[in-house]
Amino acid sequence: MNAEHKSLERKNPFTPEPARIVRTYPLTDDVKFFQVRLVDMDKALLFKYRPGQFAMISVLGTGEAPFCISSTPSRPGLLEFCIRKAGTVTGALFKLKENSLIGLRGPYGNGFPVDDMKNKDIIIVLGGLVVAPLRSVLLYCLDNRDQFGKVSVLYGAKRPAEMIFREEYFSLKERGDLECHLTVDQDDTGTWKENIGVVTTLFPRLKKVDPDATYSLVCGPPVMYKFVIKELLKLNIPKNQILMTLERRMKCGVGKCGHCAIDYIYTCLDGPVFTYWDVLHMRELI
Repeated sequence: MNAEHKSLERKNPFTPEPARIVRTYPLTDDVKFFQVRLVDMDKALLFKYRPGQFAMISVLGTGEAPFCISSTPSRPGLLEFCIRKAGTVTGALFKLKENSLIGLRGPYGNGFPVDDMKNKDIIIVLGGLVVAPLRSVLLYCLDNRDQFGKVSVLYGAKRPAEMIFREEYFSLKERGDLECHLTVDQDDTGTWKENIGVVTTLFPRLKKVDPDATYSLVCGPPVMYKFVIKELLKLNIPKNQILMTLERRMKCGVGKCGHCAIDYIYTCLDGPVFTYWDVLHMRELI
């Protein structure tokens, strides 16, 4: 292979880097936590990404799929993913043991505008099993706590057993530098001591909100967005400061397959983070 061909090979955006599964454990019956490190330690430490970006993970002989990074760039070296078993690739991933090799390429997407969010209050609204993208930005805010204003977390799940990273969120309730309110649609354990109801029932618990100084980040099932945004608009938070992540539309990550295209918007290139103002003009996004 001549030098020109080698150069082209290195620039191929579809070529994954070998990575190793460092740690894995179940979060629910069908959701697993994966901690991953690139095999090349220099590349692992230099891997740069923004909260809200995603990566493509591949299993040899099976295929690849996109997953939001749930770790924070303020803790370099390891990447974390919260993966739900839902298809061929995730099924293969669930069979892999610690120390197994996978492929990883990325990061992709725009991520959250954390620089614009600095010195602002942050309201994070989570619903159901889709918590990975906002865990990344929450950890980033906590690691850089002095750079952000008031941080509030509202998290709703169907049942206590379906609350992803439940212990992490309960530990947040012990901190004195943020608000954390938790709820479930129904308590089937008889031991739940937090709120019962959908996530919008938590909004009255928020302390005074300064709308112009507040960014709200939302992630959850599609049906949730309509009702959560309605509550945020009641608080007069500007439409361009309501941010949503729509990573479920991802496919190839580089805008080649067209799977995520909506008119002239490529979700993997222009998203997956969009403002409510974007959604008003592109209703097909949700």
